[in-house]
This record gives sequence, structure tokens and C-alpha cells, in this order.
Amino acid sequence: MASIEVRNLDNQRVADVSLDDGVFGVKPNKSVVYEEVRRFLASLRAGTHATKTRSLVSGGGKKPWKQKGTGRARAGSSRSPLWRGGGTVHGPQPRDYSYDIPKKVKKQAMRVVLSDKLSQSLLTVVDAIDLKEAKTKVVEGLVQTLEVKRNVLVVDSAQNEKLRRAARNHPRVKVVTPSSLNVYDILRFDRLILSRASVDQITEIFKP
Repeated sequence: MASIEVRNLDNQRVADVSLDDGVFGVKPNKSVVYEEVRRFLASLRAGTHATKTRSLVSGGGKKPWKQKGTGRARAGSSRSPLWRGGGTVHGPQPRDYSYDIPKKVKKQAMRVVLSDKLSQSLLTVVDAIDLKEAKTKVVEGLVQTLEVKRNVLVVDSAQNEKLRRAARNHPRVKVVTPSSLNVYDILRFDRLILSRASVDQITEIFKP
């Protein structure tokens, strides 16, 4: 098993924790990561786009002119797709873009990205994230102390209400729970910070 230093909020080493190689020590696999990210982004699509067909366009109830004798092409409605102001043919309609992939692929993708963060030294384990105040400036001080240069994804339990409230207005910090952790966020954020308690929960959720 690999081990990693456990830091406190002053960025001082306080202990070491062992990480399960089945979750934090797997080989890279771009294909499973691609499949999971594609599935996740598809699930975010609203799918509310719509165009009006000839049955939805208002008007057009009266036949524009009689069928024969005018010399013009026959026409049954002024809302035909051939006419200006008519309905749209084969236009986009509301649909659900989400789809599913095997659970094994989802879990393997998560294990791959977690292992990648660890191998690049972009994963930090913090003993406990107990904030004195639920204020943005407190989170900013924590980010600077832990030497976060870009953006950071913080994982802690749902009971840490102060952390969630303090980070919600910070442009470079996002807080999630172990159960809501996803591959896309891990890839999108440069650094990953886990509380010591969340390490055990993540291992339990994503172990083979």
C-alpha cells in the first residue's frame, strides 16, 4: 500500500495514512475515463431545445386557394414547411441525452483519476477541516496555507456545514461529499484535498 502524509490546517505533517492500491494505485486507462466523462456531460444536457412542426404553428387552417383552376401549385395550408412562416421539418425536439454505462467502468474511471492525482503529487490529505468561521476569507487563508496555486476540489463529509458555506462564494474552491465525487470535477480542478475521514469513505465506495 502507498502512504501519504496527513497535514493539518497549518500545512504541518501530523501523521501518515495508508492508501488502498486498489483505489489509489491503478494503472492509467484513458478509455474508461473518456467513457465516464462523456456520460457525465451528457447527463448535464437539458435537452429542452424545440422547433415547431406544422401542427404547432398557429394559423393555416384555411386552404389558401381552390385546388384547381388558378394555375398555381396546389396548396392546403399556409403553414406548410415549404412556406415562409411554416413549420420546421425534422427540427430538434426535447429529448433526454443521458445514458448509462456499466458500474464497473464508472468505478474504474474514478480509481484511475484518483491514482493519477496521487502520482502527480496533486492530492493532499488533511487531518480535519474545522473552520472557526463560515467565511470566504477563512477558506482563502486555508488555500494559501496549503499552497494551492490554481483551483482546488475539497472532499469532506456533508456534516461540515461551515466549510460548505464558506467555500460557496470562492471562485477557485468547490466542496463535495465523497458520495457526490465525480471524475469530471477531479479532472477539472488542479488540486484535490481530502479530509482523513473522506479517504476511508472513498475507499469503501470505490474499492474493487
